[in-house]
Amino acid sequence: MPRILLTGAGGGIGTRLRQMLPAIYPKLRLSDLVAPPDLGGNEHFMAADLADAAQTDAICKDIDGIIHLGGYSVEGPWQPILQSNIIGAHNLFESARRQGVNRVIFASSNHAVGFYPRHHRIGNDVQPRPDGRYGVSKVFGEALGSLYADKYGLKVTCLRIGNFGDQPIDQRRLSIWLHPDDLVQLIRIGLEHPAIHFEVLYGASNNERSWWDNHRAHDLGYRPQHRAEDYRDHALAEQAKLPADQVADFYQGGSFCAMEYAGDGSRIWS
Repeated sequence: MPRILLTGAGGGIGTRLRQMLPAIYPKLRLSDLVAPPDLGGNEHFMAADLADAAQTDAICKDIDGIIHLGGYSVEGPWQPILQSNIIGAHNLFESARRQGVNRVIFASSNHAVGFYPRHHRIGNDVQPRPDGRYGVSKVFGEALGSLYADKYGLKVTCLRIGNFGDQPIDQRRLSIWLHPDDLVQLIRIGLEHPAIHFEVLYGASNNERSWWDNHRAHDLGYRPQHRAEDYRDHALAEQAKLPADQVADFYQGGSFCAMEYAGDGSRIWS
């Protein structure tokens, strides 16, 4: 069985994957800054600061594939994003190369393309339009993945994750929702599919309102099992409770676009 490293094991997505992946990848190594408080006795954990190259070397040793979720997971100040998401991503890819890792799944984000309007349907090859410093760090990670695939032979899959959870909780998430089961399916494609060289795929379930053309994931065998429209009434009822926001409601990135927004308001129309 392949030996898999999961970074960011203490985060929201990482915590859920800790429950789901061991049945598929029994040789699963977990890593984060500190051990999760509910760490089980049968779980193999190694603490690491991604900004420290020696520590990323250590967690990548004797590993076949990496699911890289680690880093600063929301919009925030430049310095923590720089350390965790940019320096940390570089260290992780470089350690993977040095340690002979075969495959890397990089958790990118819809925020790498958040400044596309919602009425634009976009593919995986569009020009990046990040909606904040966090989004910029995800664009950087995708570029690193491309470089390490082409120059060093790593097999890299970047997943532009929408909104991860058991159900969509508002109108925007009806377009970008990703069920945990469907994420696991995408992870298995990235770690196992023989055709992987470098791919950018959208992390989204079967969403009729999707803004994304995810045909490449389908070409690789992705068949999402969960439908956002099954939760439509609840999501729209929750949306009705939220205040309108001209910027957030226009762009795909939602509130990330509205933060600190001082752009050209004439670009926004209904």
